[in-house]
Amino acid sequence: MMTSPHTFMTKEEGFIITRRPLQQGGRRQAREEDGLGRDSVWRSPRPGSGVTQLFRRMGEEPNMRMPITSRRAILKLALASTALSLPSVPAFAKSVTIDFWDMMWGAAEYPVAAQALVDKYNAEHPDVQVVYRSVPWTNWYETFVTAIASGSAPDLSTGAGFQAVQLYDQGAIMPVDEVIAQLDPNDFAAGALEALKYDGHYVGLPWAIDTRVLFYRKDMLEAAGVAVPTTWAEFRKAAKALTGGGKYGLVSSGDPQGLHWILATAINNGGGLFDAEGKPALTADRTKEAIQFLADLVADGSVSPASVGYVNDDARGAFFRGEAAFLLNGPLLPDQAGDVKDLIGIVPPLKAPNGNVGTINWVNNIMVYKQTEHPAETMAFLRWWSDNALQLWSKGFAGNLPARKSIAADNYFQGNPNVKYVLDKYIPVSKPMSATAGGTFPQLNEIDGDGFLMSLIQSIWQGQPVGDNLAAAQSHLEEIMAD
Repeated sequence: MMTSPHTFMTKEEGFIITRRPLQQGGRRQAREEDGLGRDSVWRSPRPGSGVTQLFRRMGEEPNMRMPITSRRAILKLALASTALSLPSVPAFAKSVTIDFWDMMWGAAEYPVAAQALVDKYNAEHPDVQVVYRSVPWTNWYETFVTAIASGSAPDLSTGAGFQAVQLYDQGAIMPVDEVIAQLDPNDFAAGALEALKYDGHYVGLPWAIDTRVLFYRKDMLEAAGVAVPTTWAEFRKAAKALTGGGKYGLVSSGDPQGLHWILATAINNGGGLFDAEGKPALTADRTKEAIQFLADLVADGSVSPASVGYVNDDARGAFFRGEAAFLLNGPLLPDQAGDVKDLIGIVPPLKAPNGNVGTINWVNNIMVYKQTEHPAETMAFLRWWSDNALQLWSKGFAGNLPARKSIAADNYFQGNPNVKYVLDKYIPVSKPMSATAGGTFPQLNEIDGDGFLMSLIQSIWQGQPVGDNLAAAQSHLEEIMAD
């Protein structure tokens, strides 16, 4: 998964704490033990969303310690200083140089493939030279804010899931409306363009999409004579039937990957964090029903009790070892399962009691910075990159899926039955974290990184009553949206 990185910073400057302590020792303790800053690894670019797992697959451990001011304050100071630090523009430029900063969307092969794609553009456009820079997720936020402050921001970049709307709201990003106007809107995955619309403009161009898919162990269901579920009721029954003998119906985690159960199940039921008017709606009927469904699975004994203390790698490992029958995870999970790949199947998008289907997604995007001295050339390169991005997957093995249908139609994707199924069945019914309000807005960055939903999923996996914990989460969401 390539979801966006997050932060644990609260409004109180000088402290990296939570407003409500987590179970299992509290968020401050977890923060100190992990050495992780959620803004550096846990957003779905699917940061947001899968960046944590990506980091660890590449052998890195992200480290994101913030200074003692809030990120919002840092960004405002950076933007305020930009006017003093912008370089003068030469009267006559003999050639155009464009700086493109691209995050690590895969393992070692990814930046090599991306550089090769840039080299191809440069060969085809000798009057414009694009300089490619691969940016690690470690301290990504400081990297961009420092560049903006010094007047050395790139012309364009990829980035965390809500980076574009956050920087646009602070005046550092320009809309990419003109590029999107040149493209067929029907060529984008359902909802991908809408997920990047704010203040009447598109703040970024979708290039990839991440989502959450429900997987099952074929061998476990076959041995127990359990059919692949298609509804919530069938899923609950199957999970209970597959629990016993040290094995469980499902396994999850107490980290951001685990909280994706809340988002995916709420959207599945036609709910979400917000109502159609953008007001907090965690306690609205459909979202509350979805969260109660998760609590019911725990009450049945179907959820591995280790889930609350697991991180995503632990949950994946348990699933790969056959210790649980179901796992909610990123779309490319079977290809990452090694020898048990053929034992993993995909559950069809489940029908909620009201007949609704759906899941969560994150739209990875490319943004253009206001500091660019060459907006026309930058927009032209952005369009070309979007049109020619196939090799980011075919040679770079990017850990997400294409946002454009014309690229997803390539045999590289269509020839992989699991990927094709996700593209055909899951992507069309997936929705962003802003569902059901739609679009994007700056507060999503804080919501995505605050940690209160992680507290909520931990309380659910521990079997605590839903009522008080859900009410506390709703109050916290209201507080963020009122900010």
